[in-house]
Amino acid sequence: MRREPERGVAGDVVEVRNVSKRFRKGDREFLALEGVDLRIREGEFVSLVGPSGCGKSTLLRMIGGLTPTTTGQVSVEGHVVDETHRDVALMFQAPTLFPWRTVLDNVLLPLEIDHRPTKDDVAKARALVSLVGLDEFVEHHPRELSGGMQQRVALSRVLVNDPRIMLLDEPFGALDEFTREALNVELADIVGRGKRTVVLVTHSVPEAVFLADRVVAMGTNPGRILGEIQVPFHRPREASLVRSSEFQDLTLEVRKLLGLE
Repeated sequence: MRREPERGVAGDVVEVRNVSKRFRKGDREFLALEGVDLRIREGEFVSLVGPSGCGKSTLLRMIGGLTPTTTGQVSVEGHVVDETHRDVALMFQAPTLFPWRTVLDNVLLPLEIDHRPTKDDVAKARALVSLVGLDEFVEHHPRELSGGMQQRVALSRVLVNDPRIMLLDEPFGALDEFTREALNVELADIVGRGKRTVVLVTHSVPEAVFLADRVVAMGTNPGRILGEIQVPFHRPREASLVRSSEFQDLTLEVRKLLGLE
């Protein structure tokens, strides 16, 4: 069930209100997040950046309905979240593709859960595979693909249901630097074509700044929000942006928020 919360600011599709999260390990409790407040507007791309243990992924999973809050409230599109929702799609660091299914069949999987895929569904899945540059691999299996190609398939699978909100938990974190940068440019282009709201978890300050409209810096002991910085760069964003002095200045501001400078 999704309960009606108190109303927030018009245009906010995600609202996190005074959220804390405790985990129990044996006889001990661990405070992962404390007093987190965050609002995300429709169509906004927000990056959550910070060190391991700051609760980035926990916060993302609470927004996605995978992890309950201990105190406080998370709402999405005006409803309190206490379960997963079709309009919210999650993508993790591991592509989690089924090895016995082809690229096309892996992308079609979310639709198969709802109904028997139609010709239009298959055409849509093929178009998404083409969008991420894998036209020639549509009938291949995951073992025949590189790590970067597998993540492209996973991204297509996230997009096939036309989610209004995308939650990305370090989707390219396990890839080499060159592949990661290429996929960041691709992701920025894909997101820029629609009105999707995106929340990205990352350890990388340059990645956070390159992709986001707003960077939220988080700290540890307990996990909390340290501050946030608006990103003024217009879309579409080219790879050359990272070499500009404006980009370097902004990454330095984020690093200062994180206590790295």
